[in-house]
Amino acid sequence: MTPTKFGMGQAPTRLEDAPLIKGEGRYVADLVPEGALVGYVLRAPYAFADFTITDTSAARAMKGVKAVFTADDLEGIGHLPLMSVVPTKSGKPIVAPPWEVLCSKTVRHGGDGIAFVVADTLERAKDAAEAIQVDYSPRDPVVDAVDALKPGAPQIWPEYSGNVAAEVELGNAEATEKAFAKAARTVSLTIVNNRLVTNYMETRGCLVEYDTKAKSFTLTMGSQGSHGVQAILADKIFRIPKERIRVITPDVGGGFGTKTFMFREYPLCMLAARKLKKPVAWVQERAEHFMACSQGRDNVSTATAALDKRGRVLGVKVETVADMGAYLSQYSTFIPYVGALMLAGVYAIPAIHVSLTYAFTNTVPVDAYRGAGRPEAAYLIERLMDRIAIETGLTPAEVRRRNFIRPDQFPWKTPVGRTYDSGEFDGHMTRAMEVAGWDTIKDRVKAAKKQGRVRGIGMATYIEACGGGNPENAWMTLEKDGGVTLKIGTQSNGQGHKTAYAQLASQHLDIPIEKITVIQGDTALIPTGTGTGGSRSLPVGGAAVDVGARKLVDVIKELAAAEMEVGVGDLEIAGGTVRVVGTDKALTYQAVANLPGAEDKLSTHGTWTPPEPTFPNGTHIAEVEIDPETGRTEVVAYTVVDDFGVTINPVLLAGQIHGGIVQGIGQALLERTVYDKDSGQLLTASFMDYAMPRADHVPNFHFETRNVPCVTNLLGIKGAGEAGTIGACPAVMNAVVDALWRAYGIREIDMPATPERVWQTIQNAVAARKAA
Repeated sequence: MTPTKFGMGQAPTRLEDAPLIKGEGRYVADLVPEGALVGYVLRAPYAFADFTITDTSAARAMKGVKAVFTADDLEGIGHLPLMSVVPTKSGKPIVAPPWEVLCSKTVRHGGDGIAFVVADTLERAKDAAEAIQVDYSPRDPVVDAVDALKPGAPQIWPEYSGNVAAEVELGNAEATEKAFAKAARTVSLTIVNNRLVTNYMETRGCLVEYDTKAKSFTLTMGSQGSHGVQAILADKIFRIPKERIRVITPDVGGGFGTKTFMFREYPLCMLAARKLKKPVAWVQERAEHFMACSQGRDNVSTATAALDKRGRVLGVKVETVADMGAYLSQYSTFIPYVGALMLAGVYAIPAIHVSLTYAFTNTVPVDAYRGAGRPEAAYLIERLMDRIAIETGLTPAEVRRRNFIRPDQFPWKTPVGRTYDSGEFDGHMTRAMEVAGWDTIKDRVKAAKKQGRVRGIGMATYIEACGGGNPENAWMTLEKDGGVTLKIGTQSNGQGHKTAYAQLASQHLDIPIEKITVIQGDTALIPTGTGTGGSRSLPVGGAAVDVGARKLVDVIKELAAAEMEVGVGDLEIAGGTVRVVGTDKALTYQAVANLPGAEDKLSTHGTWTPPEPTFPNGTHIAEVEIDPETGRTEVVAYTVVDDFGVTINPVLLAGQIHGGIVQGIGQALLERTVYDKDSGQLLTASFMDYAMPRADHVPNFHFETRNVPCVTNLLGIKGAGEAGTIGACPAVMNAVVDALWRAYGIREIDMPATPERVWQTIQNAVAARKAA
C-alpha cells in the first residue's frame, strides 16, 4: 500500500487537542441545563449493618426537595447485574447475590446506597439526606480476603458458606504433579497485588431527560460504550425495549475500565426524571468515587515453580485468593480468570495448574481496572522469574532466555489455553538491555553507594491478550462537501480515537484527516457497538474502519468510472480525487458525491470479528535508587521495547505507554487502599491519604518498538492501551528487590514499596544480621 500523508505510521496533530486546549470540551457536568434537578445518594456509614429507614417525612418537607426514593419505591426495578460467566470447579454457574439499586435491609460496605434525594440544588439534597432517620444495627465486618476465608469469619452472604463466591481451576493438575515429581528443585513466593482506587480526572456523572409522550429516556453520561449501558438498563434493570433508552456519551475524562460498568446512580436518575418529568443530574464528588466506584486488583497469590538442573521451568502451581468485595460487580469474576489464562507469560512452561478462590469482603466491589487481570498475571510470573534467578544464581536475563518460547515454535498453545501467534521475546529483551545499560549497572551501584544510596535494576518480559472478543462495526458516508462521516460504537476516553480512526480511513481515501468526522457515543445515531475495553478499539474497531474505507473507495471508483466512461481498473485515488491513471482527467470527491443518484450508494458498512485475541509483548527495564535513611525509592531510568505488531500513530502510541507506566509506578510505589479491620471504614478515602503518582515520581522514558506483525489481525496490530501498566509493576518491583538484595540480602517486599515499608524492611534485615 502506498504511504499517505495522514495514514498509518504517521504522527499528525491530534484532532481532539485544539478544542480541549481551548476549553471547548464538553463533559457531562458541562451539559447539565439550567433548572435541572440534582440527585444525591445517602450512603451507609457502616461497612456491615442491618438497617431500617424509620422516617423520611422531614426530608421530603424540606425546601427545594422534590423526591426521596428508598428501596420501597423501586418495585419492578432489577438488580445491578453480573455479566461475566466463567467455568467453576463444581461445574455450577456462579450466581450473584442481589446487588440492589438501593439497599432494603442490609448494607455490606461503607458507602452502600440506602436512599436517593432529588432537590433543586445539591446543597438542599444533601441537607435532606441528613434529615432521613435511619436505625442501624452494626455487624462485625471482614475486609481482608484471606481473613474472610478463615473459620469463624463474619458471613457476608448466608448462602455463600465461608464467604466463598466461587472456586475455579485452570490447567492440568495431573501433568503439573508429574512435572514436580521429576524436578531438581522448586522455588516459591507469595505476593500481594494491592487494591487500587481507579482514579481518573473526571468523576462519573449523568444527566437524564424523560420524554413523557414517547415514554423514553435520554441518558447523557461518561461511559466506555453507550450501547453496553443501554443494553443493561433495558434488559436487566427496567426491562423495556432498548429503543426507549437513548444513551449519549460526550467527552470523557478517563475510564480505565470503571466507566464500563453499571452503577446505581444511573437508574436512580432515570426513575427520578420519569417521576418528576424534569431533567435530573448527578455528578459524583471525589469522596463518593472512593466509596462508590469499583476498585481494582486485590489478589494474594502463591506461585511455585518446578525446575530442572539447568533452571528450566517444568511446571508451575498457582493459588490465588481474589477479593470480590461485597458484591459481584459486572465483570468481576472474569478478571482473575482472564488473568490466569496469561500465567504462562512468555515462557515455554510444559505444565501449569491454577486454583482461584473468589472471596466476599465488606469492601467496595472489585472489577476490571486498566489491564484487567493481565497485570496481575505478569506481576506474578515475572516476580517468580526473578526469584528463580536469586535462588539459582543465574541472571534474570539467563533465566528468561532458558525458558522463552522461541520464534520457530509459534503458534504456541500454553498449558492454560491461550494460543500465541507471534513474538520474538529474546529480541526485545536484548535490545532493552542494551539501551538500559544493563551490563554496566555495577558501576552505577558503586556510584550510588558513595552517595549513601542503594541502586537496583529490574526487568519484566510481559505478554498479554487483548483486542479480541465481539465484532466491531463502522459506517462511512461520503458527504456532499467531499468530506467523510465515520460512525463507530467504540468510545474514546482520551486515547485519541478520532485521530487514529481518521488516519485509518485516510490511508485509503487519501484526504486530510480534518475532513473525516468521527462520531461515537450515541445509540440513536450508531446502530451497535461493543465499546472500549481490553485494548480493542484499534485492533477491532480500526479493522472495521479499514474494511469500510476500502468499500467506500470501491463505490467512489464505480460511480466515477461510470461518469467518466472508463473502467474501474483505470482509476486511482489521489488527494481527494478519482483520477484516470496517466491523465489529468479526474473527479473530486465532492463532484462524485453530487452525481445524480449517488447519495443512496455512498454509505458503506465495515465489520471485523477477531478470530483470536492479539498478544502484545515487550520488555520493561526500571532502574531505581533507594535512600536507606528514609526508605524513599526513586525511579531514575526507564526503558521499554515493545512489540505492537504495527504502529498506527507513534505519538498516540507513546502517550498510551507513558500513561500506563505511570499507573504501574503508582501501584508499585505509592497507591494503597486501606480499610480499618475493626470498623471496615475506608481509611484512604481521599487524596489526602491515597497517594497518586505525580510528574516528579517518574523519569523520562525511553520507548521504542520492535514490531512483529500479528498473524490473526487484519491490520497486523496488537493492542497497546494497557501494555504500559502490565509491564511496569514487575519491572519496578524487581528493581526494588534487586537493590535490596544487593545491599541487604532482602529477597521479598510487597507493593506498594512505600518509604515506610522499605525503611522498615531494611531495619528488619539489619537487625537480623546483627542478631546472627
